[in-house]
Amino acid sequence: MRHQVHELIAPVPGTARQIHSFHFGPAQAEGKVYIQSSLHADELPGMLVAWHLKVRLAELEAAGRLSSEIVLVPIANPAGLEQVLMDTPLGRYELESGQNFNRLFVDLGEAVGDRVEALLGDDAQHNARLIRAALSTALAEQHAATQLQSQRLVLQRLACEADMVLDLHCDFEAVAHLYTTPEAWPQVEPLARYIGSEANLLATDSGGQSFDECFTLVWWQLQQRFGERFPIPMGSFSVTVELRGQGDVNHGLARLDCQAIIDYLIHFGAITGDPAPLPALPYPATPLAGVEPVATPVGGLLVFSALPGEYLEAGQLIAEIIDPITDRVTPVHCRNAGLLYARSLRRMATAGMVIGHVAGTQAYRSGYLLSP
Repeated sequence: MRHQVHELIAPVPGTARQIHSFHFGPAQAEGKVYIQSSLHADELPGMLVAWHLKVRLAELEAAGRLSSEIVLVPIANPAGLEQVLMDTPLGRYELESGQNFNRLFVDLGEAVGDRVEALLGDDAQHNARLIRAALSTALAEQHAATQLQSQRLVLQRLACEADMVLDLHCDFEAVAHLYTTPEAWPQVEPLARYIGSEANLLATDSGGQSFDECFTLVWWQLQQRFGERFPIPMGSFSVTVELRGQGDVNHGLARLDCQAIIDYLIHFGAITGDPAPLPALPYPATPLAGVEPVATPVGGLLVFSALPGEYLEAGQLIAEIIDPITDRVTPVHCRNAGLLYARSLRRMATAGMVIGHVAGTQAYRSGYLLSP
């Protein structure tokens, strides 16, 4: 194992933060896998899974079973991890800028395309190597002005040459689910099976330039630009893995998730060995544009009547909003049928608040598809 420390810009004198990456397997291997956790710093199940992975990967490395380099970043957001206000962690948004820690990663599709256009040829693998090198160079040329920008750049530089990027998150109260692209789904489906993902949400570009999409979009954009002239493979695929809810931090679940990721890496070929049998897929892949964010029209005490993991029929009751002053009870129903895969942790709702997400099978939304 090789331990690297990456310094971030200090926002004020006397403060310093670092990102720590742990590199397993042969450094010059043909393949590379990148795994990080807790980019939203208040989402901790993935951090515990990463701790278990660190132990397992060291054992597998000692046994000579790693055929790819595997890079692990257990704490992807040291800046957000320190944001605690009156005993409440605030790890989703940077307090100084208000920006989501998982948005606005650098978009380099056009710059990389300009750099490689005159060098591309008829060999897809040669083109892939050119693109990876150009992406790495373009990121090296970027200059950060703030701690947040430097954190984003460190993470992008660590992952930019990876064939596979796994970004470990969680939701508020949720079942296991994941986000990836339609193009990557055939490669990702075994991971969904191993980890028991109950909702698998697909979009090529969901908006916001989140961490996972900042890699896949580069390759997709180059395919759109050069596909009729040169063979451009999808040289990287990314997955945001949502490990249930914020309170699901325990060794039992973490060991299961760790083993699921190991099983997937064996299936993928990054670890040698016989892959474990594939479990059944709990719920088919559906478009992210088919997700219904269920919002309440009024504020009040939020009392749920449906649990994450329940399949709901169109018009089914999800919750009631109770006004204890007027005694008014407002029912909240979903409009579309689908799987309730996540719901709010809060129990005092405000008017217009999204209280749950239902994964339907038919796309009906467009544009920006993510939560802010």
